[in-house]
Amino acid sequence: MFSKDIGIDLGTANLLIHVKGKGIVINEPAIVAIEKQSKKVLAVGDEAYQMVGRTPGNIVVVRPMKDGVIADFDVTEAMLTHFINKLNVKGFLSKPRILICCPTNITSVEQKAIRQAAEKAGGKQVFLEEEPKVAAIGAGMDIFQPTGNMVIDIGGGTTDVAVLSMGDIVTSESINVAGDQFDHDIIQHIKKQHKLLIGDRTAEQVKKEVGTVFLSKAKSSTIDIRGRDMVSGLPRTLTVTSEEINQALHESVSMIVQAAKNVLEKTPPELSADIIDLGVFLTGGGAMLHGIDLLLAEELKVPVFVSEHPLNCVAIGTGVLLETIGKSPARTR
Repeated sequence: MFSKDIGIDLGTANLLIHVKGKGIVINEPAIVAIEKQSKKVLAVGDEAYQMVGRTPGNIVVVRPMKDGVIADFDVTEAMLTHFINKLNVKGFLSKPRILICCPTNITSVEQKAIRQAAEKAGGKQVFLEEEPKVAAIGAGMDIFQPTGNMVIDIGGGTTDVAVLSMGDIVTSESINVAGDQFDHDIIQHIKKQHKLLIGDRTAEQVKKEVGTVFLSKAKSSTIDIRGRDMVSGLPRTLTVTSEEINQALHESVSMIVQAAKNVLEKTPPELSADIIDLGVFLTGGGAMLHGIDLLLAEELKVPVFVSEHPLNCVAIGTGVLLETIGKSPARTR
């Protein structure tokens, strides 16, 4: 029974599942393809991602999570059910215990929705834990000592900034600016400056390949992208530079820097001293954006490190907490 405990990083962009004793067994986009009329689920995860922007009118591809919380309850339940069934962790008479991570600022109603979706998908007991705390554990930080640890978790829908000590959050802030917003900024910039319409997948590719937020250290690079010309309505190719993407992302990244500064301003002085020694850890997919660690280090005046596996930190953290789920600080709410 205990081997069937699972930890879920229910992200806006990706869904990762950690099975106790096996590690991370699922890492797929949190996307579902649905038939419009019948509401029948046609594809989930990687398979649905291939359909983004390429479906006929009777099929819609949706992200059931928005800003770290459930936007569509039924589709979230269907997605969770699909992945839990794929794992084959349900016994004949037993159901798995599930630990799910959520942003720090979500309401009790949103927490209840996450718990109900997991229970309907086949969970016996559902524990909720705050994302930056689990991310810090997954990044290898020892948050259970009386020292200050700071983590910035830049996900798909939300950025969570938190200072932790003695196993809990001391100060935190959560903003709805993260990877999805970066993609949106790139789409809007190219639309405004070049009168070219591009899709989400192209924007994500641009972000990964030439996106940077710290120009002085960046090797200037370019990428050719294709989209639809807004004037002629015909397909067109455009060359985009790192400098341009830096300009497009400036406003959103400034908001993340400001959130980090706000948290540091509310941090007790003893813990601030610890952060100068230990530094700040970046986790989540947004941590891989070129130059974000250098920009934050310059703005916050403390060392900033990108964790070893930024995308997997939350899922790895759920695995650590699952080991002690009976006596851990994780809690049902």
